[in-house]
Amino acid sequence: MIVMSYQDGVHELALGAPPCNEIGSAMLTELEAFLTSVDPEAHTLILHSTQRGGFSAGADLRELYRGLCDTDPSQHASRLGEFIDRIHRVMDAIDMLPLTTIGVIHGVCFGGGFELALTCDLLIAEKSARFCFPELRLGIIPGFGGIPRLRRDVGNAVIRDLLLSGRSIGARKALALGLVSQMVAGGEGLTAARSLAAQSGKFDAVARRAAKAFIKQLPAEELARERALFLELAQRPAMMTALRRFVESTDLRPYLP
Repeated sequence: MIVMSYQDGVHELALGAPPCNEIGSAMLTELEAFLTSVDPEAHTLILHSTQRGGFSAGADLRELYRGLCDTDPSQHASRLGEFIDRIHRVMDAIDMLPLTTIGVIHGVCFGGGFELALTCDLLIAEKSARFCFPELRLGIIPGFGGIPRLRRDVGNAVIRDLLLSGRSIGARKALALGLVSQMVAGGEGLTAARSLAAQSGKFDAVARRAAKAFIKQLPAEELARERALFLELAQRPAMMTALRRFVESTDLRPYLP
């Protein structure tokens, strides 16, 4: 569930789907609804989570597994392709909004949740924030556009470390790497984001939009290559085996590395 609010030129999206804002068809539908209703006079979008566990644990792997189990194996490629295309349309649209977009991160920000965060122009991390790409454990790579978007912000060595080790990094390291623009104490992220939004609202709208368009472009070619590789890997038995193991896990938080 996403709670949407709007005041004084600022849209706020509060992600509130338990247990930890897994990204599936329901969340996509709500994000699509938001994208069709953006106020033309808005200047800022703040994206944050009301879930105690964190910003987002990533894709809804249980929904994905059930959907594939209910689909003839010969249709898996088509179903996955439709899902990834839908994800990319939403992520690309948020990425390219003519607004200043601010993500407020606490706790878990893993996989697809990390990829959603990377669509934001600015990230504010509370001290509890942890960022991770655990996809190789599932026999796949990030498929929501995370690697191309991360490459805009940090060096290749950082990407290789995150992807090939599967380790998470905390808020302090993320700040040092330039992944986030601010680190704040627990519970203070939304306040910091609202302060930043108020500052953004003081600028000339035309200049602000032109500046964003100039400094942030969509890495379309690399996104297409990532999509193709993800779909190639996702059709192997390794992914279904890993998904089944995840779904059957009795761990309270099986997404943790």
